[in-house]
Amino acid sequence: MDLQTVRKMAKEKLGGVCRVCPVCNGVVCAGEVPGMGSLGTGASFKNNVQALAEFKLNLRTVHDISNPKLSCSILGMELAAPIIGAAIAGVALNLNAAMTEEEYTAAVIGGCRQAGTVCMTGDGPKPQFFEAGISAVKENPGFGIPIIKPRETAKIIEMANLAAEAGAPAFGIDIDAAALVNMTNAGQPVSPKTQADLEYIKKNTTIPFIVKGIMTIDEAEACCAAGVDAIVVSNHGGRALDHTPATAEVLPYIAEAVKNRITVLVDGGIRSGADVLKMLALGADAVLLGRPLAIGAIGGNSEGAALVVNKVISELRTAMILTGSADVSNISEEVIW
Repeated sequence: MDLQTVRKMAKEKLGGVCRVCPVCNGVVCAGEVPGMGSLGTGASFKNNVQALAEFKLNLRTVHDISNPKLSCSILGMELAAPIIGAAIAGVALNLNAAMTEEEYTAAVIGGCRQAGTVCMTGDGPKPQFFEAGISAVKENPGFGIPIIKPRETAKIIEMANLAAEAGAPAFGIDIDAAALVNMTNAGQPVSPKTQADLEYIKKNTTIPFIVKGIMTIDEAEACCAAGVDAIVVSNHGGRALDHTPATAEVLPYIAEAVKNRITVLVDGGIRSGADVLKMLALGADAVLLGRPLAIGAIGGNSEGAALVVNKVISELRTAMILTGSADVSNISEEVIW
């Protein structure tokens, strides 16, 4: 199996829900939610890709770095590279029922595990979304991180503790899903959370707690004050609020403010190892890989997912050598031109 075959198979299975464009930039699929696209004008998705592309890398080859260190530890998890699979749920609704929820979750976790990393799993209005993730975690203890919608606080704690019992190394909430209509319509209301809510969740759970959907310094500070273990700088892939800035634009400011106190993860428009290196130079400890991983899983199950992750890892290694970067845990901002 090769990536060209994987992409061809994914395009056939997705049936136009995702065109598997040569450049995944949100232009063709603007406004296509449900689907793989983005909300409204698509500005938030397009901003993510465009802003990241505008950062340039300094080519440096007068040095002795030929075998850079890509492995790292994130929240106690030993990873082959600072790349984590992002949570994507609702396969029937968003991905043309190309796979069942259980098949998709098993594929992304299995593929990430083969590549030496971990994957987040999703949640949604149907119980099987979260249950599929828990089942995959039980099959792969230590390799799946369930992400829970910002439900009622007591329910989040209940689900987080189920994740811990299943063998998850961490859990999270995608707080940027705080206005999802489909959750409310299904009788499972979601809402923003206060700092006190986050603190209460942290005190009543046992594994590291991640809050995904942070785009401002003040909210990053609130997460620190609440004792949260990690944040994900994210605008929900452009699927929550139209006209937000790109994650790459806000990341440096957030990282400068809180990086020494909390683990900083980021997603949004990451398509290559060079993109990973840029995000690390802008202040992230690790990145989340979303749409490309989904294409790999749909086109080639766990093998396809692993191919995508390993391609990005290989590109990251090359980019580190060609920028004189020795260790992913210590990427200098001087990598950026």
